[in-house]
Amino acid sequence: MIDTSIDICGVKMKNPVTVASGTFGSGMEYSDFVDIGRLGAVTTKGVAITPWEGNPTPRVAEVYGGMLNAIGLQNPGLDIFVERDLKFLRDFDTKVIVNVCGHSTEEYESCVERLSDNPDVDLMEINVSCPNVKEGGIAFGVDPKCLNEITKTLKKKAKDKPIIMKLSPNVTDIAEMARAAVDGGADALSLINTLTGMKIDIYRRTYALANRTGGMSGPAVKPIAVRMVNQVASAVTVPIIGMGGICTAEDAIEFIMAGATAVSVGTANFNNPHATVEVIEGIEEFMKNQGIKSLDEIRGCVRW
Repeated sequence: MIDTSIDICGVKMKNPVTVASGTFGSGMEYSDFVDIGRLGAVTTKGVAITPWEGNPTPRVAEVYGGMLNAIGLQNPGLDIFVERDLKFLRDFDTKVIVNVCGHSTEEYESCVERLSDNPDVDLMEINVSCPNVKEGGIAFGVDPKCLNEITKTLKKKAKDKPIIMKLSPNVTDIAEMARAAVDGGADALSLINTLTGMKIDIYRRTYALANRTGGMSGPAVKPIAVRMVNQVASAVTVPIIGMGGICTAEDAIEFIMAGATAVSVGTANFNNPHATVEVIEGIEEFMKNQGIKSLDEIRGCVRW
């Protein structure tokens, strides 16, 4: 007998596998390939209080070991999201983590406050890699003071809904950022978000992405992500959702041994829509073969 279930802030998931925001929509696009009810949770694409158009195209570029994206958090806004996406997910036996984005503290507040009253939302993940328009475009998540303040503000608006702060890796000290978020009241953390990268099209003699830079994700970032999760797990005691280049069960188990409570499969979904279920089944097989009854036995077994 094995038990793959986990608990994040009082929310029990049947297994530790969810999807990285922006790589799975809200599940509709993948429902012909994936039994969504098999997932521990679905993490939705980022939603804002009002619709966002996103960045101009081209917005995606393939690179060695992964991809660059500069989608710009295109989304239909909260009203359509609640009526369409949350209603769709209601029919599946899985938890729902809503990723929230905004250009200002007020935009985040409005979105979190409305979602806090919605019974179809189990947790909220806050994307603090968004540019703060009131501070010259610097991302909320790269300054510890700013991160601490927005976490405090949103925790008050979230009522009884747990808040997961999604940390950017584009910082000098990831542990410092983790402590700033937890000191501000974060119930959990997720990391890593994408690394800033660039690709140049040598035949067109210009940037491969219209936005010039984009977020690097995929297998190439996994060693960095594992290191950061391990550092953060040693710096704070809240649950961690680890992500960054997870393609196989072995990848996911690395993150769990590094200290993650749950894991998110992201870029792998684009070239293998069955990746999430394969990871779940692989974790189960590993536990059986290794005589592991609960993930608690291996979580954080490798300490910083």
